[in-house]
Amino acid sequence: MSSNNETVEKKKLFEFKTITIVAIGLGAAIFTLLFMFVKIPSPVPETSFQTAYGIAGFFGALFGPIAGALIAFIGHAISDAVQYGSPWWSWVVASGVSGFVYGISYKFLRIREGHFNWKSIVIFNVVQIIGNVIAWIVVAPVLDILVYKEPVNLVFTQGAVALVMNSVSCAVIGSVLLSIYAATRMREGSLKKGGDA
Repeated sequence: MSSNNETVEKKKLFEFKTITIVAIGLGAAIFTLLFMFVKIPSPVPETSFQTAYGIAGFFGALFGPIAGALIAFIGHAISDAVQYGSPWWSWVVASGVSGFVYGISYKFLRIREGHFNWKSIVIFNVVQIIGNVIAWIVVAPVLDILVYKEPVNLVFTQGAVALVMNSVSCAVIGSVLLSIYAATRMREGSLKKGGDA
């Protein structure tokens, strides 16, 4: 009975529970700190290898698209405001979009039940790469051009670099964290030897 309820619950992508709010607060705080302090600058101006996107992928896969979107959006906005005085909204929105798409993987994964095998890794990474393509090849460059009148060649170069680096961050950090988390969870049915166990 409980496994059926968990499966039905899992498919509610946009459910907003207390645990989701807690996850958003914690995730946004970690994202902000990583975004500010744990990054590797790239040769392309205003781009860095950001470890924070691995965290966004991790929380998105565990708690869904709302959590993924708000963690990345809030974390990026706060980081920009603290470091530069105001957010660079085109990229803040793109971060939110990427986190939202990362969270769609939640529907297809059973991490809380201790399942994160090679198939899960492939699903998570296909979804996160799609999210990064949408965010950094479409949303960020287009908004940079429309809102900030940035040069076309520059913004698409920055977007391509961000796509690669954020996909790698998500693939490595996100996948490792999800694997570790799943390993700490009791596999569903692992104690069912009889009775009500």
